[in-house]
Amino acid sequence: MRLLVRLRAALCGLILVVAPGMAPTSGLAGDQIDLARALRLGEVIEVLRDEGRAYGQTLNRDMLGGRGGAFWSAEVARIYGAARMEDIIQIAMLNGMDADQIDQSLAFFDTDQGQLILRLETSARRAMVDSDIAQAAYDAYAALKGGDDARLALITRLVEINDLIEYNVAGSLSSNFYFLTGLAQSGGSEQSEAEITADVWRQEDEIRTDTREWIFGFMLMAYDPLLDADLEAYITYSASPAGQSLNAALFNGFDAMYQAISHDLGRMVGRATKSSEL
Repeated sequence: MRLLVRLRAALCGLILVVAPGMAPTSGLAGDQIDLARALRLGEVIEVLRDEGRAYGQTLNRDMLGGRGGAFWSAEVARIYGAARMEDIIQIAMLNGMDADQIDQSLAFFDTDQGQLILRLETSARRAMVDSDIAQAAYDAYAALKGGDDARLALITRLVEINDLIEYNVAGSLSSNFYFLTGLAQSGGSEQSEAEITADVWRQEDEIRTDTREWIFGFMLMAYDPLLDADLEAYITYSASPAGQSLNAALFNGFDAMYQAISHDLGRMVGRATKSSEL
């Protein structure tokens, strides 16, 4: 399930917000709408949908022998529906932040500095879909790892403040568990829940290594154009109660979203596998 791990690890915390015309506003109060628009969540969801459709084709090739056809593509598009994904994130925003935290987050992101950070994150996220660019990012991290590079030290502080490794490892394990559970429930495997749990936990070390490589490679590339002062300001915001509440709310929302998506994908693979055996 390496690709699922890569999709999870891309959620580095505060790389979110809503593109014009795509703001998920139903059920949100005015200040929540303003924060959603400042954060540009729609842009990130579009990237996730593109990655999801590509992942669906990988599942079709690797698990179904390429026999999924138009029905498979349509089901993948349904599972990665933008409205559904936005609705799950809305719930996290509604439940995870108070008015002061929202106002403080808006004060940081609704600025030239905050918008520049978000644009750089989204651009890097899109770029790393290309395997050659991703590998170059990993190589750049490998070259600096274990040294005293000042920029790597700043990024390490940001990673640690937002607990990005642990959040992403936990989310990856959870997503893989839900995928395998859906697969078993639809007859695509005969694994028991205990066997699925053991199988998922066996992936932890690989997932942790993959996650660290992805996050540091991504952040080194994304923040390369930033001044140290901009990155320091981002670290200060991230360490504040407002930054911590937004980070937790977004991870909670994306965890719920990926659990639902992974379970649906597993069930769909299982049904398609059973149908091909009849």
